[in-house]
Amino acid sequence: MQKLISYPVSVIYYLCFGLTLVIFHPIQWICLNIFGYQAHKKSVDYLNFFLLKCTNLVGTTYTFENRDSIPQGVPLIFVANHQSMYDIIAMIWFLRRFHCKFVSKKELGKGIPSVSYNLRHGGGALIDRKDPKQAIPEIKRLSEYIEKNKRSAVIFPEGTRSKTGKPKEFAVTGIKILCKSAPSAYIVPVSINNSWKMVKFGFFPVGLGNHLTFVIHKPLKVSEHNFPELMEMTESAVVKGIKF
Repeated sequence: MQKLISYPVSVIYYLCFGLTLVIFHPIQWICLNIFGYQAHKKSVDYLNFFLLKCTNLVGTTYTFENRDSIPQGVPLIFVANHQSMYDIIAMIWFLRRFHCKFVSKKELGKGIPSVSYNLRHGGGALIDRKDPKQAIPEIKRLSEYIEKNKRSAVIFPEGTRSKTGKPKEFAVTGIKILCKSAPSAYIVPVSINNSWKMVKFGFFPVGLGNHLTFVIHKPLKVSEHNFPELMEMTESAVVKGIKF
């Protein structure tokens, strides 16, 4: 029944979602090329605010737990499980004070209004998952960027989204590079729940009435742990916070 009801609602939702992406594309260009980084960053924040408001049309609500535990004025590496594109939209808005920069697959860097522009020009890392020679220096560049500017990187170490909410095994290479080149950073584990339910029917129609939760776990200072220990603590915290 929910799927049947969702068809007409999803049409309205995607019209609003797509229109938001189209409107903010030239806004981003103007902000970046005329006013610089801070203006562009603000335009991206509000792009994602309005995208979140679009998801309210399909009954989606959001809760972020323990945001006050995140240290400020230091480089951060957010490590989270990945369930849908809505993970990214929510993190950009609710964690906007931390200037989140994402490690994303290079395919997203072209063809999507607003999204592709931000990925190319916003400071994130676009990687070819099949080509380590390209991916490693790109992630290293991002880690040096967050170390210098005291901003944050977001990485989804499962590699691909979980279609059922069940976490996949974490890959360590990307996190290891981030830690090595941002030695003063803190890793912040994040557990995401129910985002997969937004796309449980595929791209269309959208799942209705979902409550997405983002649980922030205890930050871990990179310099206080060897990497295997750091990785084990991070993955354990993320997985324990996932309900599936």
